[in-house]
Amino acid sequence: MSICPKEFILTLEGVNKRFEGFKAITDLNFYMDVGELRILIGPNGAGKSTMMDIITGRTRPDTGKVEYEKDTDLTKLTEYQINRLGIGRKFQTPSVYVGHTVFENILLSLKGDRGVFAALFHRVTSSERERIQDVLTRVGLGTKGNSKAGALSHGQKQWLEIGMLLAQDPKLLLVDEPAAGMSDEETAKTGELLLSLEGKHSVVVIEHDMAFVRQLGRKVTVLHQGTVLCEGSVDQVQNDERVIEVYLGRKKKEKT
Repeated sequence: MSICPKEFILTLEGVNKRFEGFKAITDLNFYMDVGELRILIGPNGAGKSTMMDIITGRTRPDTGKVEYEKDTDLTKLTEYQINRLGIGRKFQTPSVYVGHTVFENILLSLKGDRGVFAALFHRVTSSERERIQDVLTRVGLGTKGNSKAGALSHGQKQWLEIGMLLAQDPKLLLVDEPAAGMSDEETAKTGELLLSLEGKHSVVVIEHDMAFVRQLGRKVTVLHQGTVLCEGSVDQVQNDERVIEVYLGRKKKEKT
């Protein structure tokens, strides 16, 4: 009996990017399944952010293929067009509307063509209200709808921003260091939240905290000098001599 291959939601092949003589991405090949949660690690300057910039259209590759789902060439599209396809990105520092309530932040992010003024002053439908509450409950902010976003803790702001992405109903989420600056309890909850998203969404998580990577327990891709150095389980990656030399060993030295 033949086994059907999994469908890729994201394919990067032979991708190269140079900035004023510095090669940020070198012959990068990366394949991600639909519904997968993938963890991306690597030393500073490994090309993680540049890779995310290429996927979201902030940066154009010099050469190579960047394909979304089966046949969409992302190198031909603008950032706006890529976002409209269902690719959402969350940066390390949370970016929320601090002067608005948590509920309003999700309202402003709902899929649609409304501007800020129109979104805040139109009559919220019952289906929209239910959708917003569902999102808030999913990210652990179900009782915080009337609170000002600026009054939330750092961890809660991170969850709110993930909720703002979910309100757009993305197929692919790119999440940069979601656990940075969090307490142990917030970190654990963030891991549970990200794991709850896989399947319905495809998720790429950039992370440096190996304890958090181990909590997620999903396939890890290690970047070094703009290319894939190693891929595998957390144990495989942590025991790979190349990874220890260029990344994990360096992190241990930095701590001592």
